[in-house]
Amino acid sequence: MPPFASGLLVLTAPLGALPRRAAAAVAAAAGVVAGPLYVHLQPGLSLAAPQPRPAAPPACPALLRALAALYAAAAAERGLDLRVLLAPGRRLARPPRVLLAAAAEAPGPPGPVQLGLQRLAAAAYGCPPRLPALLLGGPAEPGGGPEEEDEDDPEGGPGAALPDFSDVAVGGTFDRLHGAHRLLLSACCLLARRRLLAGVADGDLLRHKVLMELIEPYELRAAKLREFLEDVKPSLRYDIVPLADPYGPSVTDPDLQCLVVSEETRRGGEAVNKKRRENGLPELALHEILLMKDPDHHQNEEEKISSSSLRQRLLGTLLRPPRPDPALPSRPYVIGLTGGTGSGKTSIAKLLGHLGAFLIDADKLGHAVYVPGGPAYEQVVATFGAEILNEDGTINRKVLGAKVFGNQERLKSLTDIVWPEMARMVKEQIGEAGAQGKAVCVLDAAVLLEAGWQDMVHEVWTAVIPEEEAVQRVVARDGLSEEAACSRLRSQMTNSQRVQQSQVVLCTLWEPDVTRRQVEKAWDLLQQRLSQKCSL
Repeated sequence: MPPFASGLLVLTAPLGALPRRAAAAVAAAAGVVAGPLYVHLQPGLSLAAPQPRPAAPPACPALLRALAALYAAAAAERGLDLRVLLAPGRRLARPPRVLLAAAAEAPGPPGPVQLGLQRLAAAAYGCPPRLPALLLGGPAEPGGGPEEEDEDDPEGGPGAALPDFSDVAVGGTFDRLHGAHRLLLSACCLLARRRLLAGVADGDLLRHKVLMELIEPYELRAAKLREFLEDVKPSLRYDIVPLADPYGPSVTDPDLQCLVVSEETRRGGEAVNKKRRENGLPELALHEILLMKDPDHHQNEEEKISSSSLRQRLLGTLLRPPRPDPALPSRPYVIGLTGGTGSGKTSIAKLLGHLGAFLIDADKLGHAVYVPGGPAYEQVVATFGAEILNEDGTINRKVLGAKVFGNQERLKSLTDIVWPEMARMVKEQIGEAGAQGKAVCVLDAAVLLEAGWQDMVHEVWTAVIPEEEAVQRVVARDGLSEEAACSRLRSQMTNSQRVQQSQVVLCTLWEPDVTRRQVEKAWDLLQQRLSQKCSL
């Protein structure tokens, strides 16, 4: 783990040289700082000068290219929380614990350079005067100082500048701020003189997002967005609002002059201007930012850096720590696997079984409690009447289901009889797993959370699938009409409700090989957690 929780990296190279140097500088800093890592760009500044004067870098195309390179480099470093500062002037949200500079950009004795770093950080951001100051990398390289020619920057010479506007707007989901978000928002800050209006998608706008259940709550996304923006350019006014439709205030605010878009949202920008014309408002200038490519994208992930890809990478990982329960025996370690109808939960359970888990199928136990002579048989018949019986005396579960479906009181009467008996049988099976020396036991139970059985497990794992896909699977598997399948799904706990109570989330939306890799990742990470427990 890097020794410092946060840091300030000062880069003095010409803007045109930064795209070549960004990866090395960020990688070196990432070895020292866990994040956030603030970056202060000061082209041509001599840190060894007696009084280094902080100033904002010029708002030009070369600066945008430098920003793109820095944020792409941060994405390669575990998604490092990088924040390139576009204007000094306030205390930073997460004050730096160390000051950094690239040795190749700071020729001369280390002492004066380190002192210059301390003075600059104090003057620009109110940092304490005696913060540790480190030089990264080896000695200065010939021709590598701040006087280096900016030969690769034909647009960076005198007169090259970005347009500016009083009021600028941007919109997005802004889930788990990544490099592409940060580049987009930084462009907005460079273009705006007075105000940035940021619309954050919420509600129905999230319904069709990939793994929408893993999108952070609006309040958290808005808070992270504000912290980033106020760090990057504190002089602007930031209006952050929820978007319940694709347009929001962009089609009614008369003060707006510019809308910042990406290649894929330009058509949305054109639709905004159409609405503004209909509302008697002037069109907005559309400023387009290029998408950032993701060199590490995997199968079924987007080629660009995107929130949906980041959410896919969360599958199989530990989203929140397990709830400690001293009453649970440490071995076998019990995973409660749940999910809605059609979620692919059973296929995940089989994969876990192949990896060595002891499987308990709650559905099979449910069948066992209903059979004649079973622990719930007599009480269920007494409660719901002989009309639920087949000619051979067995309970017709379809008839019984029809009696309780949509009737919460009858359903509770049934579950109050059946669930305690099933729980008793589950505990017996867990005991059997322990007797066989199994380290991990998986309880495959659709009703795990509804029945309150999370108290019997160490971790809850949930399988999720979009409702539209689940409906198609249920129709194909069970021969139900689409309406009946929808009704069944909506009578169950939602994916989001399950995810909120889960340690691990898995998804079977894609090819079986993708599911298998998710499960293997989840299993490997589980083994690591169990090994750590054993070593304590």
